[in-house]
Amino acid sequence: MAEARTRRRGGGGAARRAERSATRIETARFIERNIPNLDILNDEALEIIEANAEIVLEEIGVNFVDNPEALKRWRDAGAEVDGERVHIPRGLARELCKTAPSTFTQVARDRSKDVVIGGNNLVFAPVYGPPFVRDIEDGRRYATIEDFRNFVKLGYMSKWLHHSGGTVCEPTDVPVNKRHLDMLLAHMTLSDKPFMGSVTEPSRAQDSVDMCNILWGEDFVQQNTCMTSLININSPLTFDNVMMGALEVFARNNQGSIISPFIVGGAMAPVSVAGTLTQVLAEVSAGVAYSQLIRPGAPVIFGTFVTSIDMNSGAPTFGTPEASQITYGAGQLARRMGLPYRSGGSFCGSKLPDAQAAYETANTLNNALLSGVNFMLHSCGWLEGGLVSSYEKFVMDADQLGIYHHMARGVDMSPDAQAMDAIREVGPGGHYLGCAHTQANFKTAFWRSDLLDYKPFETWADEGSRDTQALASARVHKLLSEYQTPQMDPSTHEALNDYVRRKKDSMPDAFV
Repeated sequence: MAEARTRRRGGGGAARRAERSATRIETARFIERNIPNLDILNDEALEIIEANAEIVLEEIGVNFVDNPEALKRWRDAGAEVDGERVHIPRGLARELCKTAPSTFTQVARDRSKDVVIGGNNLVFAPVYGPPFVRDIEDGRRYATIEDFRNFVKLGYMSKWLHHSGGTVCEPTDVPVNKRHLDMLLAHMTLSDKPFMGSVTEPSRAQDSVDMCNILWGEDFVQQNTCMTSLININSPLTFDNVMMGALEVFARNNQGSIISPFIVGGAMAPVSVAGTLTQVLAEVSAGVAYSQLIRPGAPVIFGTFVTSIDMNSGAPTFGTPEASQITYGAGQLARRMGLPYRSGGSFCGSKLPDAQAAYETANTLNNALLSGVNFMLHSCGWLEGGLVSSYEKFVMDADQLGIYHHMARGVDMSPDAQAMDAIREVGPGGHYLGCAHTQANFKTAFWRSDLLDYKPFETWADEGSRDTQALASARVHKLLSEYQTPQMDPSTHEALNDYVRRKKDSMPDAFV
């Protein structure tokens, strides 16, 4: 009997040890804020900016380049078209924008990971677009499809990331006209989180829709938002046919688009905060309105990418107060239009994941949380002004995103959180380490990093005196070694592979 009891205890201990050592892939639910936004503009300032944006749309106008169908749509809607310049009468764009939803759900392959974009919600998505990657072993180099797949895996393994993103790096070893197929396939098969579609050419946007049709079914895609896409405006006040062609595909098929000016203050917009906000509002209003001309009710996001410029070198700068003011103000304008808001990210100009990167990133992440951002692209991995996707910074940033989950909860004022029993139990001169309240809550009371080092100096020194970049490199290797591909129906997997093969075989390689 004693022997049996011993075996049971040993087995239980082994089971607990096995459970602790097993790989667990957790994804936190998207953030639902319980804290107020920081509104820096009063009503008078907002009304001035809105009035000035209407003047810009009506008197100055916006260009729709090489897109006669867009010009016809605007003319039919009541705008004045002069060549490629569209003059939008006062109030027309704002009226058209009213059919855009204030919130929408983007579905995930694992439906428990669906995200709701808009309202008080915040969704984190990783870095987008860099042609280079960097890691501590091989330094800075052109990105490959292997790097792309690694970043998708890291995003899937990262607890605080809600979204797989889009072009997490640009795989330069795959032909330009075919790489979108490999990128979409990676998002669809290596992760089960929501993802972004391709926008580099309208036919590639259609490929994105077609592959979603394979993954979910055509009827499902038409009734649900399965992708978001990044539609950049060529600031100032220019909408090119590539981006608008992609927008037309996504809007027509009920897929989400982020209508986002690309602003470098002093180059693509005025040097003043108020002037930049006026231009941002005019550009977004025109873009959102156009999406509703394609399909009323098409899901869209009010986007703003803003950085200032170093007037000595011409290089973009990040984490600056002016960019923060624009981000706060644009959030207010988006909410007044009833639209979801995209901005912020792990922005920095540093060449390495160092102190400069940390300072600038912290500034922009804090700013984004308090400005009411709903969809945060570039939330982890951004380095060197967006030219580089950094392996180490990806996991450093992804770890820090957990702080924003905890900040956004607000302050718990439940009876247990008030801790009056604990204060009574300990009394004057005692300590709280052993009291009942601490014992009941210590496991969840404080946010804990999975990366940063809080060990005693002697232990840290014995383990190699590793700095944060070294710790991050070790975590990258750990996450990739523990990665497990999420399950997918084999027939669906084969159908996606077959689509990619057929599309690639249908055209010669092109690297420009």
